[in-house]
Amino acid sequence: MTGQRRDDPGESGPGPYSGLFGAVPDTYSYQATTPKQVKVASVISLGLGAMCLLLAALTVTSAGDQISEVLTGSRGNTPIAAAATLVCAVIYMVPAIYLRKRRPWSRYVLIAVAAMGIAGGVMALPAGLLGLAIHVTLLVLMLQQPTKLWFHHR
Repeated sequence: MTGQRRDDPGESGPGPYSGLFGAVPDTYSYQATTPKQVKVASVISLGLGAMCLLLAALTVTSAGDQISEVLTGSRGNTPIAAAATLVCAVIYMVPAIYLRKRRPWSRYVLIAVAAMGIAGGVMALPAGLLGLAIHVTLLVLMLQQPTKLWFHHR
């Protein structure tokens, strides 16, 4: 800044339309770190997978008949109910793990799982309100711009 005035147009510095503290505003640029949307979505998905694992473990206990009646509609289908809950756990947990590793397919799988969860929640209203809210949150997180950009800039 030798001999230049502060308001000289030749000086490179923050202008009247610059971002916070004079930085160039760039709201949705490439992020080297994992976006918070991806972190939250992976935690939600891991939590849902853990609940499926817990349900699978409870299915093989003495409560298995009641759980299989709720899941399949009849008692005595404990092996089918246990297998279904294990598949559910895998469908939630595997994409959640690979989401943090920046695998695009995991984002698409979670979008599909969230869409199916939303459909199931709508059909189970009003009892499925919590599941509907969780799956809507998961879908919104996967469709936000920072998440899209993070997966597209590998």
